[in-house]
Amino acid sequence: MVIRHTSFDHKGGRYHYRIHALKINELCKDFLSPLRKYLEDMFEQCPHDYFQIGPRGSALKFRLDNLNIKHAKHHDLCDWTKLGLEKNNERYNTAHSQVQVFMLENDDKTIATEIPLWLEPEEAEFYQSLFRTNDPLTGHIDLLRVEDNKIWVLDYKPNAHMEKFAATQVYFYALMLSKRTKIPIEKFRCGYFDLNDCYLFRPDECSLPKIKNVLDFY
Repeated sequence: MVIRHTSFDHKGGRYHYRIHALKINELCKDFLSPLRKYLEDMFEQCPHDYFQIGPRGSALKFRLDNLNIKHAKHHDLCDWTKLGLEKNNERYNTAHSQVQVFMLENDDKTIATEIPLWLEPEEAEFYQSLFRTNDPLTGHIDLLRVEDNKIWVLDYKPNAHMEKFAATQVYFYALMLSKRTKIPIEKFRCGYFDLNDCYLFRPDECSLPKIKNVLDFY
């Protein structure tokens, strides 16, 4: 089976977790092998209870102003989005599924969709001051790509140019996946996009002390 698929009933909706087994085996080697193991383990070892309580990454409503976000037009992510919306228009009801499945099936770099992940309170020094709970932060990554031995954490946002907090959301997704896989945050890249615009940044440029300063105003 090239594409493995299961569905999770987590707080916030029903999430269709998919991985492309062949691309994962090809792209997730050496220091990226923990990513392959994590993606495979989530079919049987996802802690579903975590996803019914606590804060969610998609609900974070503050900015991390120290991110160096680059705006790219005519990025290949925009091209894939256009194709997905066109080709899968009748196959799936939601734009997310149209784009996600098309890229998973056709883009050589896309390896998984709707990846579940979480962050334990003890894994981040700022956790209590921000979330004021002992429950874990959870989320689902829209799309995961591997390119030039970098892990790209990506979020499809139909009106990307209007997003105020998408970068915060994607940053925390990268942080969570880094904690889960023990792969250094320097090996990650982040972005959010639609069919017209793409916004990219390096999560390692957002240091924890700066996050704590941002939280003073939250």
